[in-house]
Amino acid sequence: MNIEELKYPIGIFKPGEIKIEMINGWIEELRILPELLSNTVKNIDGESLLYTYRPEGWNIQQLVHHLADSHMNSIIRFKLALTEDNPIIKPYLEGEWAKMYDVKEVPIEASVKIIQGVHARLSALLSNMGVLDFARTYTHPEHGKTLDLAFTVGMYAWHGNHHLAHIKSAMKLKKVNWN
Repeated sequence: MNIEELKYPIGIFKPGEIKIEMINGWIEELRILPELLSNTVKNIDGESLLYTYRPEGWNIQQLVHHLADSHMNSIIRFKLALTEDNPIIKPYLEGEWAKMYDVKEVPIEASVKIIQGVHARLSALLSNMGVLDFARTYTHPEHGKTLDLAFTVGMYAWHGNHHLAHIKSAMKLKKVNWN
């Protein structure tokens, strides 16, 4: 397996023209992600939490905590875009967040619970949005792009599945050190 396949086990998110059926499918993916994640990590402990999916990649513990951090930010981005006119969102240094004390020391179950709560609320929010709501936008200053909520739903559904695949790959590869 080459490094790109290790980095992007489900491919890169490129949705093309977005249709309402795609959005509905992505909402369902977001709704079930907490259960899939919980089932995937329920028996992982000890050294297994340190397994990585590629050289210089995050370990399982970092991936789970990152999903919680990222998806907490996602609901804030959706709510900002739904209540303000093209707000500029606040980016964060996810690589630095992945090195912080809480990521190293707090059990992953705490982040699984965060993901369960965030996704319950996010799924309810998204399921009750109208077609015009998905055209609302926000600006991501780090990337210099304006993104609509239709694309953002798909991006976060992909993001959850992307990191879930990383966790599964890490468990298959069982490597802590790639040297």
